[in-house]
Amino acid sequence: MAFDGITIANLKTELSAALVGGRLYKIAQPEADELLLTVKTSNGQYRLVISANASLPLLYLTKDNKPSPLTAPNFCMLLRKHIQNGRIMSITQPGLERIIDIEIEHLNELGDLCRKHIIAEFMGKHSNIIFTDSKQVILDSIKHVSAQISSVREVLPGRLYFIPKTTDKLNPLNTNYDEFMAAVLTKPMPLSKAIYTSYTGISPLIAEEICFDASMDSNKPANCLTENEAIHTCHIFENIMETVRREEFTPNMIIEQGMPKDFSSISLHMYSDKKDYESVSELIRGYYSKKEIITRIRQKSSDLRRIITNALERSYKKLDIQEKQLKDTQKRDRFRIYGELIHTYGYNIPEGSKSFEALNYYTNETITIPLDDTLSPADNAAKYFNRYNKLKRTFEAGSKLIEETREEINHLESIATSLDIATAEEDLIQLKLELIESGYIHKSKSSGSKKQKVTSKPFHYISSDGFDIYVGKNNYQNDELTFKFANGNDWWFHAKNMPGSHVLVRTNGKELPDRTYEEAASLAAYYSKGRKLDKVEVDYVIKKEVKKPAGSKPGFVVYYTNYSLMASADISDLKLINE
Repeated sequence: MAFDGITIANLKTELSAALVGGRLYKIAQPEADELLLTVKTSNGQYRLVISANASLPLLYLTKDNKPSPLTAPNFCMLLRKHIQNGRIMSITQPGLERIIDIEIEHLNELGDLCRKHIIAEFMGKHSNIIFTDSKQVILDSIKHVSAQISSVREVLPGRLYFIPKTTDKLNPLNTNYDEFMAAVLTKPMPLSKAIYTSYTGISPLIAEEICFDASMDSNKPANCLTENEAIHTCHIFENIMETVRREEFTPNMIIEQGMPKDFSSISLHMYSDKKDYESVSELIRGYYSKKEIITRIRQKSSDLRRIITNALERSYKKLDIQEKQLKDTQKRDRFRIYGELIHTYGYNIPEGSKSFEALNYYTNETITIPLDDTLSPADNAAKYFNRYNKLKRTFEAGSKLIEETREEINHLESIATSLDIATAEEDLIQLKLELIESGYIHKSKSSGSKKQKVTSKPFHYISSDGFDIYVGKNNYQNDELTFKFANGNDWWFHAKNMPGSHVLVRTNGKELPDRTYEEAASLAAYYSKGRKLDKVEVDYVIKKEVKKPAGSKPGFVVYYTNYSLMASADISDLKLINE
C-alpha cells in the first residue's frame, strides 16, 4: 500500500499550493473510472488525474493530455453542468485517511454562489470519486454502490456522504503516548503489524520504517516491549507524524537491483538505494511508468517464454527417455564376459546343457551362465557377443544423444535466463533472432526481408574502485563481449555450472583490487539462474584462457584453469551507466 495516508497528505500539500484559486477549465473522463481536470491558475495550466481504478487508484498532476470519448459519460456531463469554470477553494484530507476532498465554488442557474465537493477515495477495490453538495448529500459518483453491493455504505444520488468506519483505527496525527500504549503495545502481534492495524493511513512500509528507526525487530510482539523500548518507539512514531504535520515531505523511490520496488513521501532510512524527486506527482508518474515498462516487457516476452518453456519440457522428457534407454545398456559387459567364459571353458560344457558354472577371472567369483540347450557352445558365445555389440552400439549412440540433449537444455535455459534480465523491448530482438536461428521459431516469409535493427547493448557498470564492468544480456552479446570486445588481460567471470551472463572487467593493464573481484562476481551471480540464492559460486579467469569450441552454440565457452569464489547476488552498491 505505497499509496498510503502520508503520500495522500503530500499530494494534498502539493495540490493546495498549485491549484487552490484556480478555475476548472475542462472536465474530461478518459476512462470509466478516471477523471482528468484541467485547471487554469495565475501560474499556468495544470492537469489533475484522478483514477478510481480498483487495482491502481491514483492521483497526480501531469502535463500530458489524454484522449476522451466523443460522447462524455453521464458523470462527466453532470460535473460540467455544475462546476465547469468553478473556482477551487480548498483541497483537504480528513485526518490521515486515503481521501482527498476538493471544494469548488461556482454559480448556479440563478447566479448564486454555491459550493460542491469532489471527494476521491483511494481504497483499493472500494476506490471511488464522489460528487456532493455543500451539505454532503451525494449528487452522483463515478461508481454506484447499492445496498446489495455493500452493507456498510450506499453510494447513490440522494444519500448522505460519510466516511465508513469499518475498523477502529485511530488518527495518527492526534496520538499521544497513552493512546499509543493502549492501541499498539497491548497487542500480541508483531510490532509493525500492531502499528499499521491501529492507525489509519499507515502502510506496512511506514510501520517497518518506524521499527527500523527505533532499532526494533519488527517481528517482536508489541506486548513484549520493555518500558524503554515502548517509549523510544512511541517517540520515533511521533517524530514521523510531526514531519507529516509540518508538511516536510521528501518524495523518494526505493530501487532494488535496478528496479523500482516502492515509494514513499518520507525518507526511508532502512533502504540505501533510493531516488529523490522534487514533487510527489513526479514520483508517482516515474514509479508507475517504470512499473508499466516492466509489465509491458513481460507481456511482450510472454510468447518467447512460452516457446522456451515448451521446448524445455520436450527436451526434459526426451532426456528422461534417453537416460532410461541408456540404463538398459548397463548389462552389456555381462554378456561380453559370458561370451568370453564360454569360449574359455566351452570344452567342458556337456551337450544340451541349460547352464554351466565358470570362474569369472575378472572378479575371481564363480558365476552361473544361462545357455540355450538347442545351440552349441560356440553359437551360445556368438549369441552373447551379438547382444553385447548391439548394446554397445546403443550405449555409444545414446551417450551422444544425451550429450546433445543436455547441450540443448543448457542453451534453452541460458535463453530463459536472458529473458529474465531483459529490461527493454530491444533486448528481446536478439533473443527472438537466436530462437529463429536455432529452429525454435519458424521464420515467416513476410519477415524474411525485414531485418530488425539491433540496438541493445551490454549492461555497463562502474565498480567502487572505478573499473568498467560489462555484462552481456544474451548469448550473442556474451560472445561479442568475450571474443571481440575484451582484451586478453581483462578478467572474465561466470556463475559456475549454471546459465548466466558473461561478465568482463576492463583492467587497462592495472591490478584489480579485491573489492572489484567481489563486485564483478556479484554481477555474475545476479545475472545468472542463481540470482535468488544466498550465495553463488563464480568462476573467474584471465580472458585469454577462455576458448570457444568450433561449432558450439552461442554463449558456450570452455576454460581449463580458473579461480572460484562465493558471491552474493547483491548489486545495490554498483553504479549502472545508462548507454
